[in-house]
Amino acid sequence: MIGPVQSRIQPKADVNRQLRKHHTTRYYVRHVKDSLTTRISKLICGIFLIILLTVGIIIFILWLSLRPHRPRFHVRDFSVPGLDQANGFENAQVIFNLTARNANQKIGFYYDAMQVTLNYKDINIGKTYLLFPFYQEPKNTTVLYGVLSGATLTVNNQRWTEFQSDRRGGVVVFRLQVTSTIRFKVFKWISKRHKMHANCEVGVGPDGSILATYRDKRCPVYFYLIHLFMYIRWVVYIPSCFFT
Repeated sequence: MIGPVQSRIQPKADVNRQLRKHHTTRYYVRHVKDSLTTRISKLICGIFLIILLTVGIIIFILWLSLRPHRPRFHVRDFSVPGLDQANGFENAQVIFNLTARNANQKIGFYYDAMQVTLNYKDINIGKTYLLFPFYQEPKNTTVLYGVLSGATLTVNNQRWTEFQSDRRGGVVVFRLQVTSTIRFKVFKWISKRHKMHANCEVGVGPDGSILATYRDKRCPVYFYLIHLFMYIRWVVYIPSCFFT
């Protein structure tokens, strides 16, 4: 006769007691250390986030009170004298007249020297510098006048032939690019330098004068605001600390 089979399953309390024996002092120290490190990391992330949000709120309030506007560039006049002459490239000349407008009420602009580049079909055919560094007060317009000729204008017979071909089509399109380094002045505070780029498309008719559709045309203006991009990057990155 076979006797009763004894169960080999240990009570749950005994199993837990054996597991606790394996949790050495080193384990608990490491566990506490990891927990403390995680809390400190989250605390640092929280402080950074509060600082960034505070700075963002201050900037937003300043923006509402100042309503900043970027510089406004317009093409007032542009001409290519002698465009209707077959051999006009020998004395080729380009005359342009731009305006830079500061439409802000409380923000001034500090400009470094401006560089004006003339392009035709994405090919650089002329370059010159305008004005010395100057300060433009709020609600002020500055006239930018220049002439490209001789050493500042590269137009050969082949290029002039292309002009003539477009001229027979009714319009010759050029692009003026204005680049400069600009600083913003708000009350007594002056910002760091930022690279500015204005892109002005302009077309002339068969007589070499600017067409009405391009006169007083506003030019798109771009800025390379590296510091702003860095700030946005931090704002996007910091909150991820809380999800580790």
